[in-house]
Amino acid sequence: MTARRLMVQAGQLAVAIGCATLAQAASAPEVPDAIKAPSGETVVLELHAKGSQIYTCTTADGKSQWTLKAPDAELRDGKGAVIGHHAAGPSWKLKDGSEVTGKAAAKVASPDKDSIPWLLVSVVSHDGKGMLEHVTSIQRVNTHGGQPPAGECDPAKQTSELKVPYSADYYFFAPAAS
Repeated sequence: MTARRLMVQAGQLAVAIGCATLAQAASAPEVPDAIKAPSGETVVLELHAKGSQIYTCTTADGKSQWTLKAPDAELRDGKGAVIGHHAAGPSWKLKDGSEVTGKAAAKVASPDKDSIPWLLVSVVSHDGKGMLEHVTSIQRVNTHGGQPPAGECDPAKQTSELKVPYSADYYFFAPAAS
């Protein structure tokens, strides 16, 4: 066996052990019923996101407003290591090569009135093998920041962008093993 092949296998083993450790350590957060994960799903991964919510100045019905364009955040594990990225789609991509894209299924206001809502996201597509390959639902909770400024944006600056800092915890759910 070549040294390169041994290194690849060692890396795969480390990811598998990390997955097992994360799955054992994480439990579902207390959330309102509207954003609870579907019955039969269990937490397989918990990550902390820190970055920006990106807004664009748009006009609808003669009124200018900030419209969400995309999130842009680093995803960190429980030890603070960056293991992935959260971006438009919305999508979550990890360094292990796995990626999911989702669609908001439900939302509730954040307990912090100045923060973006808490969400339940249904996964609509998967790519790659790794920690996210079996994920079917995602919760965004414990949000801080991310809201655009109150009021209209400047109509003279249509399509201008604004990055608003935010952080949140993401819980990734997959069907429970039988």
